[in-house]
Amino acid sequence: MLRFFSNLDHFSNRALKALAVVSSIAVVVLMLFLVVARYILGWSVVGVMELVIIAGMWLYMSGAMIASHQNEHLVVDFLYQQLQSDRARAIHQMLIGLGTAVICIFFMVWSWKMLAWGMKRPQTTPGLSIPLWLPQASIMLASVTCFAYAVRDTLRSISQLKSGKDS
Repeated sequence: MLRFFSNLDHFSNRALKALAVVSSIAVVVLMLFLVVARYILGWSVVGVMELVIIAGMWLYMSGAMIASHQNEHLVVDFLYQQLQSDRARAIHQMLIGLGTAVICIFFMVWSWKMLAWGMKRPQTTPGLSIPLWLPQASIMLASVTCFAYAVRDTLRSISQLKSGKDS
């Protein structure tokens, strides 16, 4: 079972990095096209900025998920560095994991309500008529993923406490 979760973690990390790369490329290429089209060719292209914003949303949320995967979200490690024992450090990490999980629960509820509202009362972008739930889905995915990583980090800390060794 542990191997399954390890493989799932590895696969999700690679998928998140691929999503971030694709989103980054989309933002850069679309913005470059928009600048060239508007200022060099004199074209007014409808809808490109909408695509940039949607790709940007997916880029921001994939970045948040990657940071959460690597346990690098909002890191303030002054207290952690002051702790001398492995047990105290594990307790500290467990409290951070629990706090993050609780915050992510609120984040999941909020993003679910937003996504459900967007599906119930569908709205689209003005230029290309892209459904607004598409960028909202990135927020929902980020909230669920960050919660899963917070639970993972909490369970790792509890495992450290039970085993009595540092991992």
